Amino acid sequence: MSCDDPRVNAPRPRRLLVAINPSASFGRNRAVGPLVVDRLLREGHDVVMLREANFELLRREAESAFAQGADGVVVVGGDGMVSLGTNLVAGTGVPLGIVAAGTGNDVARALGLPHDDPAACLEVLVDALRRPARSIDAATVRCGETLTWFACVLSAGFDAIVNERANRMTRPRGPSRYTLALLRELATFRPRRYAITIDGVRREQRAMLVSVANAQSLGGGMRIVPHADLGDGLLDVFIVHPISRLAMLRVFPKVFRGTHVDHPAVEFVPASRIRLESEDVIVYADGERIGTPPIDIEVVPGALSVFA
Repeated sequence: MSCDDPRVNAPRPRRLLVAINPSASFGRNRAVGPLVVDRLLREGHDVVMLREANFELLRREAESAFAQGADGVVVVGGDGMVSLGTNLVAGTGVPLGIVAAGTGNDVARALGLPHDDPAACLEVLVDALRRPARSIDAATVRCGETLTWFACVLSAGFDAIVNERANRMTRPRGPSRYTLALLRELATFRPRRYAITIDGVRREQRAMLVSVANAQSLGGGMRIVPHADLGDGLLDVFIVHPISRLAMLRVFPKVFRGTHVDHPAVEFVPASRIRLESEDVIVYADGERIGTPPIDIEVVPGALSVFA
């Protein structure tokens, strides 16, 4: 066969599960999923489209389809869909592809994917399917008997409460919804008391929030840990010590730029294992509700294979 033969450089056909969130970005990107499926079929892949009326049904259908075998899982939507995909493939060696079509798209940002242009993100995916997959770190969080994977950020404190409020809101339809939820929660928020065990060292303290980051941002680009590295084999514990509401309001705009790192109330601690204990705290990971502490978190280097 000649090197000029186009079949030499053709991608190997793969069996791909494409899970679609029909409500991605509040339905504004409803047409993206079918376009992704059509393009991947034209690329010669064996595509199974998964689309259900709600997230729980989609999760069950995806688990069933994955159990039958797949060469890759592609999620179309935001960080909630990435969470679904991560919990399917982490630790299996089966790669995850992302077509960012949600509101925040923070995992896509961390991977350097187009996070505000689904069509461009699809083109990157098509190209990535021709290349070896990339390995990045992921983390597990155990809450009671439940073990969940996350790829981006776990929140436990003010940011998680803001996430909970934002999820209940229907307006505005975009990242500004998170900002509005933050301002509303700030009016009544008080620091919480935590016991945090970081790589075997226990500390008890009050804090505005505690987050555990594998990637840089949450909430649609809030760069809470701008130096986070998806491949360094570590997590970063981000702590905001007690400050006044006015001081919190002043710090908030700096987080989007990642210029809050030198603030005296801000602390970063690299870690492999974290145990978090607290009362009256909600835990979210990659935008999905996990539950309440105590929780145990552990990084798993190279656990997630991605088409990126």
